[in-house]
Amino acid sequence: MVLVVLELVVILALLAALAWVLRNSWREGDPAALPARQRAELAAAIEQARWVPAHDEVDGVTRVMVRRAYVALDGRPEVLDERVLETFPAQDPAWEARFTEAMSAARFRCTYLNAEEAG
Repeated sequence: MVLVVLELVVILALLAALAWVLRNSWREGDPAALPARQRAELAAAIEQARWVPAHDEVDGVTRVMVRRAYVALDGRPEVLDERVLETFPAQDPAWEARFTEAMSAARFRCTYLNAEEAG
């Protein structure tokens, strides 16, 4: 009998811990659930969002893009918007030249977009 009660206590404790984790993970994604001070800090961080050049490789294709990002409250970058400017095969013989040109275009576009938002 004592063993059954002990097992029930352990199961209830695990369920309570799981509910707490789920509740907190849902709240992290909801800015309205943040305290007023953190909401203000988040709003200020988003206000400072800037366009930055970026690139990645997906399924053997290099993508050069611009991203509008800010530093989140946890210190990690958060992407608000992403626009792919150019794609080309990662195995392209002229990959380096294409990549260099595309990144240059992305940097120019970021300068333009950031100036537009500042003005």
